[in-house]
Amino acid sequence: MLTRRLAGAVFITALALPVPAAWAGHPPKLKEGLWDVRGQRLEMPGNKRSEFTYKLCRDHAYDKAADRQLENVKGCLTAVKDEGGGKFSSASTCTVSGTRIVSNGVTVYLSETVVHSETQASFSPPLDGKTEEALVEDQQYVGKCPAAMRPGDLLPPDGIVRHHGQ
Repeated sequence: MLTRRLAGAVFITALALPVPAAWAGHPPKLKEGLWDVRGQRLEMPGNKRSEFTYKLCRDHAYDKAADRQLENVKGCLTAVKDEGGGKFSSASTCTVSGTRIVSNGVTVYLSETVVHSETQASFSPPLDGKTEEALVEDQQYVGKCPAAMRPGDLLPPDGIVRHHGQ
């Protein structure tokens, strides 16, 4: 079972991922291979800023599985609108471990190799003291996945591959 803190972090991070094709018309398929993911998070109260970066190995099957997983999050209602020009907006209301999370976001597919997302969320009651969070994330294709990585694997700055599902 996810803790409240982990559940909230997973949820808000998931909203910044590219919008699932099943929800939003036909965003472009993303190029298979290694992606550089960089982001900034702002938590309130307190203006707590943090940055993150990691590399993600992806293929179309992994992206489809991630889409299905997001579509099936219990306690969530999500609406996605195709705004045209590769831009998709989303609005979600979820209840995770007793906390109501209301979020709004925009994902822009600049090409099959570049994606930009911005998401804002509010938490009621606060999740470990956090009442609001804003997340900005940029994803960019960088090349083939290293031989040691499979789709879904993450490579954080420490250089130790985190295998999908572990």
